[in-house]
Amino acid sequence: MSEQTRQSKKVVLLDLDGTLTKSDPGIIGCVVKVFEELGYPVPDDEELQRFIGPAIIESLQRNDIPEDRLDEGIAIYRRYYADEAVFDDPNNPGQKVPGRLNNTIYEGIPEQLAKLRADGYYLAIASCKPQYQCIPICEHFHLDTMVDGIYGASTDNSRLDKDQVIRWAFEHIGFDEAAGDRALMVGDRWTDADGAKACGLDCLGCGWGYAEPGELKEHGAYQVIDTVSELAQSVEEYFG
Repeated sequence: MSEQTRQSKKVVLLDLDGTLTKSDPGIIGCVVKVFEELGYPVPDDEELQRFIGPAIIESLQRNDIPEDRLDEGIAIYRRYYADEAVFDDPNNPGQKVPGRLNNTIYEGIPEQLAKLRADGYYLAIASCKPQYQCIPICEHFHLDTMVDGIYGASTDNSRLDKDQVIRWAFEHIGFDEAAGDRALMVGDRWTDADGAKACGLDCLGCGWGYAEPGELKEHGAYQVIDTVSELAQSVEEYFG
């Protein structure tokens, strides 16, 4: 296809935790298991909330888990998050699920994504969660049918931060700014705003997620919306 006839893309990059899904029960439950099994005091509620967004290794380092026990901590986390069904399923009372499914989609998200897709946007999930974890979560909640691509971190820490995930997504999408493609990051934490900035993008902040007061603005989100119902319209206005 020649550059003259190529349709320029409008890409909306969507964070997963705190943007599309309310995932704190599962993430925090697994983090508590890590500290208990390593034999360290469990952080307070405020600090536990900060585990949502960044890579798990970064949060463990911030909480003074020694370097020589980080791999063990990550393995414990991943075991409870992906495999061990020890948590109550919020969607099916009486069932037990691993941490990743102790999780719900925010009300209104499917409708907002459907509207954006109908209007011609390319929707891609871009998460700091490892890609092998993102995909089954998205399949479980049928998010895989609502977006065009799912991109996450690598298991070997070579692709860890949000800007690395965004660049990975762009490679696979064939994103070409020179050909007129445009993109917007949508997320709820400083990691989304910083990652967007590092890639020369703007970030639309989601006030229903896990950011601390003022966090998104401080990290350069151009706008913060408070409710899911504002999502599609805010994206439309941005690309307008």
